[in-house]
Amino acid sequence: MRPLSSLRWKIALTTTTVCCLVAAVLGILVHDVVARQVVGEVRKEAGRDLDHALGHYEYGTAHGDVNAALDPPGLPRPLRELVARGRTGSMVGAHEGKPVMWAAAPADRQALAVWIPYGNTRDRLRDLDTAILACSALAAGLVALAGLFLADRISRRLARAAAVARRISAGDLDARVGLPADAVARTERPRRHHDEVRDVAQALDSMAASVQERLEAEKRFTADVAHELRTPLTGSLAAAALLPEGRPKEMINDRLKALHLLTEDLLEISRLDSGVERADLARVELGRAVERAVAGTRLPADVRVVRDLAVLTDRRRLDRILANLLANAHRHGRPPVEVTVEGPVVVVRDHGPGYPAELIEQGPRRFRTGDPGRGRSHGLGLTIVAGQAAVLEITLTFANAPDGGAVTTLRLPVGRLTDGS
Repeated sequence: MRPLSSLRWKIALTTTTVCCLVAAVLGILVHDVVARQVVGEVRKEAGRDLDHALGHYEYGTAHGDVNAALDPPGLPRPLRELVARGRTGSMVGAHEGKPVMWAAAPADRQALAVWIPYGNTRDRLRDLDTAILACSALAAGLVALAGLFLADRISRRLARAAAVARRISAGDLDARVGLPADAVARTERPRRHHDEVRDVAQALDSMAASVQERLEAEKRFTADVAHELRTPLTGSLAAAALLPEGRPKEMINDRLKALHLLTEDLLEISRLDSGVERADLARVELGRAVERAVAGTRLPADVRVVRDLAVLTDRRRLDRILANLLANAHRHGRPPVEVTVEGPVVVVRDHGPGYPAELIEQGPRRFRTGDPGRGRSHGLGLTIVAGQAAVLEITLTFANAPDGGAVTTLRLPVGRLTDGS
């Protein structure tokens, strides 16, 4: 069941509330108009009986079939006070326990009053109110059902668009909202009615297609550049080895090695982008694996195993992730670099200026480090970390410590954990 805070229920409740308010206003107006008319007819009848009684009183004759009396005990006090001031009036009251319409006028310093039954009139007004309430409830119910139906259609279409947007943000660039065949046919005709939800769906599909096309072009460019550079770079490394020993040879070899590492990183990223990489899972002791990986980098780091755990992972890819994180920490941060293992969680921290806000919010981006304070680099190291973590289904989090320093958290999937004791 959908919560009442959803758009579907909000629209339904809004339409129902508006309908109830309109029905209430119309009901009050109808009741007031009909009540005035019905009560006015009874007042006129009471007024005619009063005139008839006054005529008989002046001539000293009997009142005939008119219910009339001088200062009757049941005459309402407000009407009695009105007559005492020499005025004539009428009002609803009771006589012998029954509802009546009173009419009174002054007669020799007394109040001559007549009364006629009012019970049928009151019943008519009650029946009218009941009919108004029943019609209002029926109208509110019908409007609520219609609003719920229409709101459900809008809500479902918006929910579908939101689900597709979440899939796209998660990396599924093939996701599309799509339109049914009849809807597509309608969009090809001249538009008579503007459909905002359809426009949102079409704009989302168009945006997804554009983003996918640009990303595919970027992936192809990265792969092409890496492959094109690899062959001449290999020849350049071989030719550099033939140079005489000296400072120029060292400088050339240093630049060629940097270019060689960049090319290998580009090739690795292109393989990760293609989605063909598969993890070769094996059972390893996470704490020991992290210690060996850190030692293999030959970079100074303090490793602390709070709680070891046996996990199923790809040892080679995990080593690659940790090596890149340590290299990034030493290149852009400051010592000491700390690596903590606690169950399925591995935390790598340095004590430098920390990650830039853009990297924390959006994740690593190739060829961009985000902050000059983090040093100069092509920004592929963390991009490879994110790609390899995705292959291993590791949750990767970038953050900054409260007292300074970049913090990277690796959380291995719980479904792959086994008891290491």
